[in-house]
Amino acid sequence: MAGPVSPPTTPTVPLTTGTVPVSRPTASGVSSMSLPSTTLDTIEETRPTTTGERTTTTVPNASPSEPPAATTTTTDRPTTTTTGDRPTTTTAKARPPRARTRRVTMAFTGDMLTHSPLWNQALENTGDKGYDFRPMLARLAPLLNPVDLAVCHLETPIAPEGEQFTTAPAYGVPPEVVDSIAAAGYDRCSTASNHTLDRGTAGIDRTVSVLESRGVEQSGMARTPEEITPRVFEMAGVKVSHLSYTFGYNGSLPPAGQEWRSALIDPDRIIADARAAEYLGAEIVIVSMHWGNEGIATPTAAQVALADTITASGAVDLIVGHHAHVLQPIEQINGTWVMYGLGNILSNLPTSSRWPASSQDGAVATIRFTVSRDGKVTASTPVVHPTWVDRDAGWLVRPVVTELADPATPPGTRTQLKISLARTRELLGPYVTTG
Repeated sequence: MAGPVSPPTTPTVPLTTGTVPVSRPTASGVSSMSLPSTTLDTIEETRPTTTGERTTTTVPNASPSEPPAATTTTTDRPTTTTTGDRPTTTTAKARPPRARTRRVTMAFTGDMLTHSPLWNQALENTGDKGYDFRPMLARLAPLLNPVDLAVCHLETPIAPEGEQFTTAPAYGVPPEVVDSIAAAGYDRCSTASNHTLDRGTAGIDRTVSVLESRGVEQSGMARTPEEITPRVFEMAGVKVSHLSYTFGYNGSLPPAGQEWRSALIDPDRIIADARAAEYLGAEIVIVSMHWGNEGIATPTAAQVALADTITASGAVDLIVGHHAHVLQPIEQINGTWVMYGLGNILSNLPTSSRWPASSQDGAVATIRFTVSRDGKVTASTPVVHPTWVDRDAGWLVRPVVTELADPATPPGTRTQLKISLARTRELLGPYVTTG
């Protein structure tokens, strides 16, 4: 590693930058699948289930059974990025070798869309005495609790206090949704989405505050300009940064001067934010991307181009996507894993012929990062644990492989689980867990 240098300059990418044009050149030679031949299995149950206290640092004045052997290596990341017409060169701080190799396990899931039938069920779960969404996500706990960091995507804002709940197309959902997120074992959520501004800045403020009150951290929404800047926290002895971006806000705009309320996708900004996080000590940088076409499993040309640009920088260790509401491929691009889309972890879809049956499918995608004594980062091949939303049973999210192995699973449910698993294997087969 190079010696210490001055802190990185403030990125100059404007916060109001919109989506990346589809005409951006696509990467050449990006294969549809780059798959290992090793059989995949689940993460070791012997991994620690507790993570200790988190340490968070912010950037001052910045812009906005075991998986196979590791296949991704990040070493002495490139240190030059271009922001607009200004090249910005930063070098990570030199750090002394660690006494030991460290490992951190992570789990990610897709869109959480709390349509009105779900909150009606949550009301029924309490006998009309409140809202209880916890049974819907309870079956995920055995997958989420063993990992060091579990990340959800909360696509819908919480309704401002004292205001009515609303469903599509402009959401404002009950705060008790967050109780189910915390109870299932999630540590944090990405929150930048096309629905971020559905209930205005009051909805953003309430969402962040409710998550905070339940002990769930987030990236993608901000009550203050400082909250949108990159932060670094520690999990299992590894310093991590999690960034969250969206393609837009369904035509809405934040108030003038408050563009910092969320973060729009712009590759220069994303790379600059990742560099700022690295300067603060992040050893692993995760980027959540709200992108793609709804209902379409094939990544768009814009998704592929963005993934290529961002991973080519060497500044990011994993990209996790959502928004399509169906599963999308997992690929390794420029040596970095890209999960284009993890489907719906919880929703009422499909609600019309617009949505395919696969909009009930989702996944818990797990991955393990290893940080060597000299700071080299390696990532295991992702493992996909398929899920399916059982709307007839009260919108229960069922881990497909686990419940198919359970002799108590009812025959009708078993049939639907097999159909769901076949769809997921067709798209993500080599990554799907076998047990």
